[in-house]
Amino acid sequence: MEYEGFKKEILKMSDINLSLYKEKQMKRRIDSLIRKNGYENYKEYVQALKQDSNQYNEFINYLTINVSEFYRNPEQWEVLRDQIIPMLLQRSPVLKVWSTACSTGDEPYTLAMVLSEHMPLNRIKILATDIDVEALKKARTGVYSAKSLEKLPEKYIRSFFTTDGNLYHVKDELKQCVDFRHINLLKDPYPGNCDLIVCRNVLIYFTEEAKSQMYAKFNKALKDRGVLFIGSTEQIIMSARYKLTPIKTFFYIKDGDI
Repeated sequence: MEYEGFKKEILKMSDINLSLYKEKQMKRRIDSLIRKNGYENYKEYVQALKQDSNQYNEFINYLTINVSEFYRNPEQWEVLRDQIIPMLLQRSPVLKVWSTACSTGDEPYTLAMVLSEHMPLNRIKILATDIDVEALKKARTGVYSAKSLEKLPEKYIRSFFTTDGNLYHVKDELKQCVDFRHINLLKDPYPGNCDLIVCRNVLIYFTEEAKSQMYAKFNKALKDRGVLFIGSTEQIIMSARYKLTPIKTFFYIKDGDI
């Protein structure tokens, strides 16, 4: 079985289309995982994925590149807190917020903490989605290591976590602000009427064709003058074709439908 055949098997098993990921990068990651687990080729590995749920879950987790931490790139969160959220609140007292590719929950919980500077927790509703079911389970549990919280301001740690040895537990009142759901960004319908969409440090793994499709869908998912917040390793080339205008570094505002 060659890599093309492997991609077809994975699409049937998981609904994940590996052809929409940058091939050289993704193939290198998968080949490394196959060697690590002691398999000789793609055919052997596919059989293992079909027969062993632990192997399958490990593969999906590895595939979806779950690198996450609270308050990643702090200066960007400060721009969101001090400039973007106040601008959005001028138009709507209740914000519809979507955290895409949320991984283990660090980002949507950070969003809820930042939003709490502007409104009570009972007014904060964040949809947080990911393709990885295991990551979503961890996110709902809300238990993190000290390393995950290294960049988080101390005031947030005091207000929104309880400690148990070296572990930090998200308090229930913050958990209630976030609704975790499974969404595959490459194929599932997107929510609509969003004031703010956060999609950080994930688009770099996709082909230009896949990114173009996703930017168009983000436009449709945003309200007029809604904002897309992307990652520090990304920029939208020719954003005007998607009716997305840069307003700050890593922040784009929707200025019409496409």
